[in-house]
Amino acid sequence: MTATNYILIWGMNDVVIVEEIIKQALIEDCPAGDAAGDPLFNDETTAARLIAKENGIVSGLSVFEKTFKTVDPDVSVKTNKQDGDPFKKGETLAVVHGRIRSILRGERIALNFLQRMSGVATLTRSFVHETKGTKASIYDTRKTTPLLRALEKKAVWDGGGHNHRMNLSELAMLKDNHLKSSANVKEAVNRVRRAIGDDIRIEVEVETITAFKEALSTSCDIIMLDNMSLGDMKTCVHLNGGEKILEASGNMTLKRISKVAATGVDMISVGMLTHSYKAMDLSLKF
Repeated sequence: MTATNYILIWGMNDVVIVEEIIKQALIEDCPAGDAAGDPLFNDETTAARLIAKENGIVSGLSVFEKTFKTVDPDVSVKTNKQDGDPFKKGETLAVVHGRIRSILRGERIALNFLQRMSGVATLTRSFVHETKGTKASIYDTRKTTPLLRALEKKAVWDGGGHNHRMNLSELAMLKDNHLKSSANVKEAVNRVRRAIGDDIRIEVEVETITAFKEALSTSCDIIMLDNMSLGDMKTCVHLNGGEKILEASGNMTLKRISKVAATGVDMISVGMLTHSYKAMDLSLKF
């Protein structure tokens, strides 16, 4: 399974989603004009530099630019980096030129998007670095900020990670609560397979080697090894023999990610990429 199957963020539907996110954020921040900027400025123009105040990986430059364009189509943004590029403290990542009052209206929202997306990308890159030399790839989860999933998953991609399912419709993941619906794992998989056909993949979550063996005998495509010890993961990799895609999940921290990758699993899903990142320190200066 490749990330290409899941990275649909900048498809036509998702562009519409991103535009709506920006519009709603601007309404939230400026529902009835800028009480400070509007009285002080008319059509005066200026240039503002986007400056990095720490090292990181940039993500969200297109969203940054689109935010200003939504405020005022005459604002221009010249970027010195591309999404996924590393940056260092003190670097100028972009220059914004246009009406001062327009820049002031869009500044905070544009920075909010860029700082958070760059934070996700930077954290993701750290995890990806720890898996070098192994077959494992880093994947995100659905543990995203409500309504901002498209942006956060784009940031994971920019950080060198991969996108797991975008939503419940893309992949059938049978977790413990789903499996309670049936007498055993095989029955649950068969029921779902009959309903969705072969075009949608099925993933089964297991927590023990016994459950893994049962999942291995089904027609599922992916088996998630949830909160397993390193020893049990290695055993499952051996038993699998390359038959199914194996995903490791649960308590995936930078401290242990290299050891998990060394077990031979194919995927490692990391919830903290999108729920425990730190927004990057970036500023816009006239």
